[in-house]
Amino acid sequence: MKIQLPVKGFSQYDVSINPKLQSSACGPVTVYVLLNYLLPNHSYIPNDLYKHLKGTRIGLFTYRFIRRLKKLLGPGWTIQKCSIEESLGELQQGRPVALKFDKYFSFKWKQKFSFSYHWVPLIGYEHTNDELYLIVHDNGGRGRESSIRKIKYTENAPILTFVKVVPPASVSLAADELK
Repeated sequence: MKIQLPVKGFSQYDVSINPKLQSSACGPVTVYVLLNYLLPNHSYIPNDLYKHLKGTRIGLFTYRFIRRLKKLLGPGWTIQKCSIEESLGELQQGRPVALKFDKYFSFKWKQKFSFSYHWVPLIGYEHTNDELYLIVHDNGGRGRESSIRKIKYTENAPILTFVKVVPPASVSLAADELK
């Protein structure tokens, strides 16, 4: 089984993003990509999201991601950590999920993972030969646009945090009509 949402990625190294913020802009860029998909007519830009979400040079902490995004979007939105099963359910409902890789605060310094510390939009998944692969936009690199990557879940599971971003029912209906 494979699900892949038609989410358009964005590079955290895009020229529109303050060069001083680029190396730690993956969290705000992930929010930007999710909002582009869920709220196509929003007016948020990554630099402002960085400031509003209280991003830091070492990244965006999960609790800030959740708390500050709830404050930004207002009541009715559900923004919370969730399990892998809930994340797959969100994808089946047509909603991408924020995914954080964090080997440093998970104390897995010596293991190799797809990313060390990085937020990405989770846009799909695929079951192949009894393995689960997560499909993500990688948020780009210096001189490189965001690209879609398949990440083996079992190799990364110890350092993954999933955050679902669910709009109020009225917004969900409007977003569905625009797709």
